[in-house]
Amino acid sequence: MIPYVRRKQILEEVEKKEIVYLEELAQTMENTSLSTIRRDLRTLAEEGQIELLRGGGVRIKEDAYETPIETKKMLNIEKKDQIARFAASLVNDGDVIYIDSGTTVFEMIKYLKHKNIKVITSNTKVIAELDDAVFSCIVLGGEITKSIASIAGPITETMLGSMFFDKAFLGASGYSLKSGINTHDLKESKKKEIVKNNSADTYVLADSSKADRINFCRAFGLEECIIITDQSNEMLEQHAKYFIASELVKENTPKA
Repeated sequence: MIPYVRRKQILEEVEKKEIVYLEELAQTMENTSLSTIRRDLRTLAEEGQIELLRGGGVRIKEDAYETPIETKKMLNIEKKDQIARFAASLVNDGDVIYIDSGTTVFEMIKYLKHKNIKVITSNTKVIAELDDAVFSCIVLGGEITKSIASIAGPITETMLGSMFFDKAFLGASGYSLKSGINTHDLKESKKKEIVKNNSADTYVLADSSKADRINFCRAFGLEECIIITDQSNEMLEQHAKYFIASELVKENTPKA
């Protein structure tokens, strides 16, 4: 197994739990020696993607705002692509849509390039994808947080306050019944709230690893959006509208 694949697998395992131990990783990664796993862990730690704990524990390294986007890109890749592809299928020619920061939402762009739409975005990664895109694009002004490829802050909020969208596609650090759609950062949560208030339909793209996660800032309640995810759970079934991307690729009716 090549190093990139091993490290991707390690990140995915660590993402599933708050703390994972070396022995657990060894059991999951068959035919990989402890010494090899240790080297991969040291490399990931040096890159700032994980934190090594005393006693052999490992966890995803999170700063005061958010897990770095380069780490996120390696996590749950297939699920994110499936969610993004389905979300893009909800967009029709002529729509004015908002594309949020976040890796899952960004994956929509490759499925939107041929559509005659207007995209407003606070995701700096979108800029590099515009050369071969049919859609027109407005990139919001504001403060750039490079680690998560996001534009936010008072300037962004002022611009968004005068814009209205047919559909908005938002990312999230987590969601729960108590904390709703939530993030690590106050500026990000405020941005999401404004967009939700100014959108005819608001979709939150969140794979199953985000379920029942509570982070610092609540953006809005579960009942105020439609969640697009890869796996159902009791919370969604009882308290939210949602799509399961793998089941509804060709259908556009949310479950209640």
